Amino acid sequence: MRTARTAATLIAVVALAAGCSSSGGKTSENKADGSTGGKSAGTPRLKIAMVTHSGEGDTFWDIVQSGAKQAAAKDNVQFLYSNDKEAKGQAELVQSAIDKKVDGIVVTLAKPEAMKAVLAKAKDAGIPVVTINSGGEFSQQFGALTHIGQDESVAGEAVGSELNKRGRKKALCVIHEQGNVSLEQRCAGVKKTFKGTVENLNVEGTDAPSSQSSIEAKLQAAKDIDAVVALGAPIAAVAVKAKQDAGSKAEVDTFDLNAAVVKSLKAKDVGFAVDQQPYLQGYLAVDELWLYKTNANVIGGGKPVLTGPAIVTEKDVPKLEKYTARGTR
Repeated sequence: MRTARTAATLIAVVALAAGCSSSGGKTSENKADGSTGGKSAGTPRLKIAMVTHSGEGDTFWDIVQSGAKQAAAKDNVQFLYSNDKEAKGQAELVQSAIDKKVDGIVVTLAKPEAMKAVLAKAKDAGIPVVTINSGGEFSQQFGALTHIGQDESVAGEAVGSELNKRGRKKALCVIHEQGNVSLEQRCAGVKKTFKGTVENLNVEGTDAPSSQSSIEAKLQAAKDIDAVVALGAPIAAVAVKAKQDAGSKAEVDTFDLNAAVVKSLKAKDVGFAVDQQPYLQGYLAVDELWLYKTNANVIGGGKPVLTGPAIVTEKDVPKLEKYTARGTR
């Protein structure tokens, strides 16, 4: 039922955005790269900042930004992006956005407690906030208009169920950012539905060689591991190399989707991926703030708007290749 409601919400949002924007209808055509060919909205120029917890080299956030930039072009918005994997640094970047008197802030809540005080300052300054991707359960209490992303626990449960279908017995869940509540929720969700055993492994996601060595050592020490669950596309690539070097027969599966993962699905180096549609997270977040500022709309009535999860396999490769190649899926 929740999936149906979410689908209906997204359809309504797209329809509303097209109706409110002068770039909708026949005057707006999508270019090959996903950008809009029509004119931007005839609404006042807005400045919207997005501040994430992304580490260096995480291509997931490139896709989020692609969606945000297209919405910004359509909505006559100046889009400002910044990121810091350290919670303190991310909070400081949010404060910087407040000081710039932006018209809206999009933020992730990977380490929610670190963001609580600064988001209270945004509220006091009258700056609307939309949370995306992580920490959805804290969004409302921190004063955000809404949260856009997937329910991480539900996504983890979907992975556990898929592993059961594939006959797996022992899974290694690789957490690439220690303390990130969303990643912990994913592994916990896997444990909830998986009939086999799950062991968590913490690695430093921004250090690929170190991460690969850690996964390889674990696979060599525990040869009964028959599934490696990566929690992000870059770590999936690292896990595939670790598996090969360890001589392991474990299946590598992953959260998130990009061009490299689609190639790995096609080559059967990755069994399946969980798509949470990051492009949609960026697009809807900017669009929501524009709709709120220009028409007092709140997507989903303040309830979380789900963009996933969806299980993707090699069967889905033909319809996804062209979109991942242009960086929109």
